[in-house]
Amino acid sequence: MTTPEPRPANIPGTDPVSNPLGGGLSGQAAGSTGPVTGAAPAAPAERSGSARPARSAGRAIGRTLALALLVFVTVLLVLFVMFNTQTVDISLVFVDVQAPLVLALLIAAVLGGLLVALAGAVLRARHRNR
Repeated sequence: MTTPEPRPANIPGTDPVSNPLGGGLSGQAAGSTGPVTGAAPAAPAERSGSARPARSAGRAIGRTLALALLVFVTVLLVLFVMFNTQTVDISLVFVDVQAPLVLALLIAAVLGGLLVALAGAVLRARHRNR
């Protein structure tokens, strides 16, 4: 008769309560000394492996939606600019100028984008300081 080899208590898959001899998994016979190929060590790897594709798929969908929205807004802006080609009076602080409406719309769009970028930078700085 052979005695089972004792295992250290910190090895995954051992259950000293159900198997006082330290022979391995609770479902494994006390006398068997063969290698343990149970699902306990593989289970965490399966969980982490299945979570990664879900995250990257979610990120890919988010990026695709953001890209589609960007393309849609760009096309809308280009069409809006193309249909507004007349010359208009633009009143600056100290001067009045005549310029194509396209130029006024593009300047307004750029200034709006700069305002959004500035607001985003302020919010990120506030979040970082917390």
